[in-house]
Amino acid sequence: MFENEQLKIISLGWGVQSWTMAAMVALGELPPVDLAIHSDTGWERQSTYAFRARWEPWLAERGVKVVTVVNPEGILNNFGGVIIPAYTISEENNVRGQLRRQCTKDWKITPMRRYIEDELKRRNQKKKPGIVELWLGITKDEWRRAKDSDVKYIKYRYPLLEMGYSRADCLAWLERNDLPNPGKSSCTFCPYHSRKAWEEMKREGGDDWRQAVEADAIIRYRRPPYPLFVHPECKPLAEAVRIPEDYGAKQINMFDLLESNDRDAECDSGYCFL
Repeated sequence: MFENEQLKIISLGWGVQSWTMAAMVALGELPPVDLAIHSDTGWERQSTYAFRARWEPWLAERGVKVVTVVNPEGILNNFGGVIIPAYTISEENNVRGQLRRQCTKDWKITPMRRYIEDELKRRNQKKKPGIVELWLGITKDEWRRAKDSDVKYIKYRYPLLEMGYSRADCLAWLERNDLPNPGKSSCTFCPYHSRKAWEEMKREGGDDWRQAVEADAIIRYRRPPYPLFVHPECKPLAEAVRIPEDYGAKQINMFDLLESNDRDAECDSGYCFL
């Protein structure tokens, strides 16, 4: 039945771009796909999980099947090593560095490709060049992130780039169609969070902040002789992130008004995936 058919898949990170892409398929503004795959790191923000629970059925009702895949490993891999791009510092000479990022491969790419390979087997299809077309939610304001697949059987496609859409265009499209902004999708303890993102998370408190602080503490001495941190200041997270509320005050930080999305981590089907 499926012989000679290309498998079309959305990489669904549940951030603005990938959600827009999936919703466009659901409303008929993009052609149908076979499924959408969400690689769940297990450490997403609670708001992302709540959004997925609310809107996954909406997609399914409109013909977009969503599959969630998970790599069961925690923030430490099987060998006890840290796989996130944590910051480190030499306490002798104060030289700072950063670990190589392995979490993308382990938590996103590998479980997604395992599922895709299994799906091809279920369809009695071989891994021939271009048999899978994987849609990634990259927009024109981040076009440099668009690249070719590193495996021949998967061909990357960028529908939002083809349409000339920016992230702002996606937000405008969602508003026109009475659909919500899902917010940013990222791991709670991602070392690529901006200063503003860390401050907002601490201000909100709750499970996201507690999880980030806990993860930061867990990795501290897993790579001797140098300590590891999720914050670039190479200090414990609760100490590195300071907000006016810590001092009993509440005020607007003038620098926040000038700061754009500097290094805000978005796992919007592309930022971490590629």
